[in-house]
Amino acid sequence: MTFHQQLEAATVAERNALMDLPIVASALAGRVDRGQYLRFLGRAFHHVKHTPSLLMACGARLGAEREWLRRAVVHYVEEEVGHHEWILSDIDAAGGDAEAVRGGEPDFDTRLMVSYAYDTTNRANPVGLFGMIYVLEGTSVALASTLAVTLAAALDLPARAFTYLSSHGSLDRSHMRFFAETVDRLEDERDRACVEGCARDFFRLYGNVLRGIGDGVQA
Repeated sequence: MTFHQQLEAATVAERNALMDLPIVASALAGRVDRGQYLRFLGRAFHHVKHTPSLLMACGARLGAEREWLRRAVVHYVEEEVGHHEWILSDIDAAGGDAEAVRGGEPDFDTRLMVSYAYDTTNRANPVGLFGMIYVLEGTSVALASTLAVTLAAALDLPARAFTYLSSHGSLDRSHMRFFAETVDRLEDERDRACVEGCARDFFRLYGNVLRGIGDGVQA
């Protein structure tokens, strides 16, 4: 098996636990309200806005022997810059207060997930950040496009309120192909173990972010 295939096999339980969350089932069935959708967008904004900075921090800590991986990180940065602004536009279109979200503080679970990502990148092994990429983009591929269509109908909102979900559903398919090609080149067992361990952790951390939406937790 390739390393990407090993990663998928090793994280089945964690991935299934996230997909089995009640809020995910409710969203796929169109049984969420506008407030829950706005909470999702607010939480997404407060972690997506950090993605370019996390990637740049990762690239800065990679040595010359991993120049090929640094180039992959640069590609990711170019792809991810500005996506948080899409989310603010969606919030406006869905009747929320985008400026309040921009200037507000993230909820505890989102703050914890972002802090873990920075700690992994700056203190531990920067390659571990690919565990976060695997979880967030893989979840997007599995859910985003379907949710955009389902929620637009259920919430009676215009398509322009779902640009983040609809764009990521398609974009992240190509991103995941690139991800697989990239991590399959990792040869150091410590790097592989770190990516796998971080992926397990991010499934739990992101699951908590989503669970809070269903519980109505604001911050």
